[in-house]
Amino acid sequence: MDYSEASKKLVSILGLKYEPVAVTLIKNGQLPPDGYKEVDGNLRHCQSIMRARKGEVMWIPASKHACPVGASALGIVATPEKVASGEFHYNLGMFSSADAAKRMIDARPTLPLGSVIGTVVSPLSKAKVPPDVVVVVGTPEQLYWILPVAATFEKGGRVTINTAAMQATCVDSTIIPYLTGEINVSLGCFGCRRSTDIAPEEMYAGIPANKLEEVIRILEKLASGPIPKSRTK
Repeated sequence: MDYSEASKKLVSILGLKYEPVAVTLIKNGQLPPDGYKEVDGNLRHCQSIMRARKGEVMWIPASKHACPVGASALGIVATPEKVASGEFHYNLGMFSSADAAKRMIDARPTLPLGSVIGTVVSPLSKAKVPPDVVVVVGTPEQLYWILPVAATFEKGGRVTINTAAMQATCVDSTIIPYLTGEINVSLGCFGCRRSTDIAPEEMYAGIPANKLEEVIRILEKLASGPIPKSRTK
């Protein structure tokens, strides 16, 4: 599809401040695609998303994924023992015990170790390869039109959000949509709020790439009535 046009529609209809972000997982045995500059220093997955929404086009190889928590969920590195045991997140003060933190880590969806060798991240309009997931950063009102509205527009029913206290960008917004094929949203997490410039009022939506065209088609219908009506005071 025309990713530049798709990006323009999402920004215009939802009123986004920044572009949606295209994320492609480079699998073991693949080469990084042309047109993506390798980042100079180490970078967390959440940081790459926030930089890409402002225009950067990046290749982040395994050796430059700065956050072992996110990189281990992405299948890039092994989970460090202090993370696996819960000690790391307990020491951050985010859980009442290491066991509670361990249960969070045990429950998180992950990709098989060694299956991914890096990520390419860019504004959706500048994607040079098909993304696996499109991450949208916006306000609750903006993302409301993606989930639950667009997700239930044709089939009805309800949606379930899968999130946790940590790993809003890597797990909630990238891995879960990638593995399930369903849209997911996250309020953000300690790590991304500490390490990036995400605003207090912003949150994430992760859209599986194979649902992007459908989401835009539905949003175009909503843009002719419900969205502007709801925004009229």
